[in-house]
Amino acid sequence: MGSTAPGSAHYADPVSQEEAAAMLRASFNLFTRWQLDAQQSRRLLGSPSERTFQRWKAGDIASIPHDTVCRLGDLMGIHKALRYLFTDPQRGYDWIRKPSPAFGGRSALDRMLQGAPTDVAAIRGYLDAERAGW
Repeated sequence: MGSTAPGSAHYADPVSQEEAAAMLRASFNLFTRWQLDAQQSRRLLGSPSERTFQRWKAGDIASIPHDTVCRLGDLMGIHKALRYLFTDPQRGYDWIRKPSPAFGGRSALDRMLQGAPTDVAAIRGYLDAERAGW
């Protein structure tokens, strides 16, 4: 395999800025489905400045830092895993907010919002492990 990001899944090839921009646009759609506010969305993206966040949201995506690219990859992995685990997409979107014994009675969203890149990666890892049992 190619390079890896600390605490994140393996990436076969580096992600281009065009691919990262596409993942960022997809993440904004995902955040809407997860019913996140701007503060929560910014936190999952690594807390970019408000100005950068608003530019990205408006589609003005010049460059995306490596940390954010890694987070985007994990967010896309979470979305993919939930689509595999739940036949009804809405159940997957709702799962993000539901308390779970796997997270000490808190939700996956609560864990991801702790702020570290490893918090988002941990949810992806949990879901990937759940899927591996199939």
